[in-house]
Amino acid sequence: MKQYLVDAFTDQAFSGNPAAVCVMDKWPSEEFMMKLAMENNLSETAFIVKEEKGYHLRWFTPGTEVELCGHATLASSFVIMNYYEPNLLQVQFHTLSGILTVKRTETGYEMDFPTFELKEIPVTDAMEEAFGVRPLKAILGLDLICVFESEQRVREMKPDKEKLTEIEGRIQNATARGKEVDCVSRSFCPKIAIEEDPVCGSAHVQIADYWTEQLQKDEIYAYQASKRGGYLHCKKIGDNRMAISGNAVMVSVSELKVEPY
Repeated sequence: MKQYLVDAFTDQAFSGNPAAVCVMDKWPSEEFMMKLAMENNLSETAFIVKEEKGYHLRWFTPGTEVELCGHATLASSFVIMNYYEPNLLQVQFHTLSGILTVKRTETGYEMDFPTFELKEIPVTDAMEEAFGVRPLKAILGLDLICVFESEQRVREMKPDKEKLTEIEGRIQNATARGKEVDCVSRSFCPKIAIEEDPVCGSAHVQIADYWTEQLQKDEIYAYQASKRGGYLHCKKIGDNRMAISGNAVMVSVSELKVEPY
């Protein structure tokens, strides 16, 4: 059983967001997938099985299975379209979030994701204590999006990870208007055993949905200001879909020496 290590949302190795991708003939146990995700200790390990209806994709953090992951979907499509079916121009994955389509483009890969209902909620003292800075605004979808006054605030903040687990959202995102890009963000995920996600595609479905409306633009260019950093091109498709684009780089291919079945 091979495992591919791919850096997503980058065109340079050792930047962007790393994901492990396993392509299998049949499903191993959930216990095995969870243990392998813990062993890898990456923000995401993706598991793919080609079934009668097509590719089935599942994502595991070191703490749980999740319903949507952008960078591991990008990494998975990169593996399928370069190592399994190199003539494909697009691939569809059956997931917990429905069918996700990824297209090969001249500059990388474009993912078609569903958006989430976003609602503004009150800014609380708990949010200020968790982030160390009081947000200007708070938006809740699948994740929490807290909007801050400046890019510098987002880049320099040192949130309290324990207190982040006590506020709303699967992931707690900090975002602000960017100077050289449309927005700059960071994504903290202690609830799913990830301290900070280097580049979070699923969070940007919501972050981009917010900023496209605020900036009155159908497309935005976003930067994730983690230590590794990464760029995302986000484009609104209709009322309830968001295209998230980026590139990916293969770092290593390994062979697992443990029995998955």
